This record gives sequence, structure tokens and C-alpha cells, in this order.
Amino acid sequence: MKNSLAVFENFKIRKHYDEKKEIWYFSVVDIIQALIQQPNYQAARNYWKVLKNRLKKEGSESVTNCNRLKLKAVDGKQYLTDVANAETLLRLIQSVPSPKAEPMKLWLAKVGYERMQDVADPERSLDRARKYWKQHGRSKKWIQQRMMGQETRNKLTDYWKEHEIKEGGEFAILTNIIHKEWTGITVKEHKGLKGLKTQNLRDHMSDAELIFTALAELSTRQIAQTMEAEGMAENKIAGKKGGGIAKNARLELETTTGKKVVSGKNYLPLSKFPKKLNEKK
Repeated sequence: MKNSLAVFENFKIRKHYDEKKEIWYFSVVDIIQALIQQPNYQAARNYWKVLKNRLKKEGSESVTNCNRLKLKAVDGKQYLTDVANAETLLRLIQSVPSPKAEPMKLWLAKVGYERMQDVADPERSLDRARKYWKQHGRSKKWIQQRMMGQETRNKLTDYWKEHEIKEGGEFAILTNIIHKEWTGITVKEHKGLKGLKTQNLRDHMSDAELIFTALAELSTRQIAQTMEAEGMAENKIAGKKGGGIAKNARLELETTTGKKVVSGKNYLPLSKFPKKLNEKK
């Protein structure tokens, strides 16, 4: 878990990163305070209390989707605070009449939620991804493999959506089954090996890791389609079999070359990377 502060027009926004779910949560009251430009924190709390009650009566899912986490207050103590992810916040912002609504949406994008704006324009997302990877030193070959791997991933998740698998938690469970089967370690352990925290694991994979991940997910989808897998139980079986195909290929390659496929290498700046892992590179 990770707590930190972000700043929007001199208003401090408390945020919390859930490493298990890989989601940032923001303090709702802090967001409200910035939206209504109210320096008095208690006034912002009262505004949110009234708004929350109104939204509850209207049956709004925005309030339902808010969680409560302990965040540090001005007095240094931890208090239970309403928090929400960026998707929920964007809906809440629409309920607050404020000239700061649009700037706030842009700010949310800048702190890591650009993809939420890409639903209506997928090409924009692809172009930005290519530019980002190029700026961080990825080769054209690596970028091509990353994009192909993402397409393979998208086809698998499309199948899941259409066959009784819920986005979020269930996607993560199946992904971890596939990943652990072919690598021998969980997604979290793989990220730890690379010294990653909030970063996307796939953005730090080697060429070989990307290829074997794609093979595992391609195999899983084709097996699931052949089985006509429905729901978690059947898709877990498909995931284990698909990951197993990539595992066998990985073991054969490692036996032939004498080199491990699963690697601790990443693309983090050396100054931010643990010394011991740097030495392994």
C-alpha cells in the first residue's frame, strides 16, 4: 500500500495506491474542496455530506462505489475517509457545479488516468503508447511485440467478458493463473523481481517475456473457445492449460540456450532502481 499527496491548483489531494488491485484512490472531500475552491476543510466536508445524501436518494452508483480508507489528516492522525477511483470521481465531478470541473478532469488524466479518455478514441491511446515507449528507449522491435501482445490480451479479455467473467477481480485472478503457470511465479512476485511497484509489468518485460506472455494468452483463448468455457471454473482450467503450453516452450528454450526467460531486468532509471538488481543486469 502507498499513500501520497498530489496537488491541484494549490489544493492538496490525498491519494492511496492499492498494490493488489493496482488502482489509485483519491480523497473525495479533497477533490470536492478543490472543485468548490473552498479553503475551509469543514465546509468542504459539509458540502460532500449533503451531496452524498442527495446522490444516495437518487440511487447514484457513484456513492455506492466510494470506499472508506484511513488517510492522514492535518493533525497527523489517521481517519476513515471516503475515497474513490478516477472513474467514479469523473462521475461525481459531473454532480458539482463548478468552473473547475473540466480542469479537474484534465488533472486526473495527468496523474495517470489518460486511458479513461481513450475509450472514444482508441487510436489516440495507441499513438501515445508508442510515443511513451520510444521516449523511454524501447526499440521498434520491442514496441511491435508489445502492441501485438496487447492485441492478443484484448482478444482474451473480450472472450472473458462475453462468457460470464467480471472485469476487475476475476480478470486479475485468471491473469495470475496464466502467468504463474508459464513463469512459475505470480504477477506480484514478477513485479517484485523487477523492482516494480505501481508500474505496468508488461511495460518492463523483455522481448522473450512478451512473446511467452502472448503465447500463454493466445493458447488460453483458443483452448477456452474449443471448450466453450463459461464462468470462472471452466476458464481457470483453460488458463492453466494455456499457461502450461507456454511453460513447456519456455523450459525447452531455457534447456537449449542455458538462459532464463523470466528476468529481473526493467526500464526504470538506474538512480531509482535497487542496487542489487542493477548489478544483475
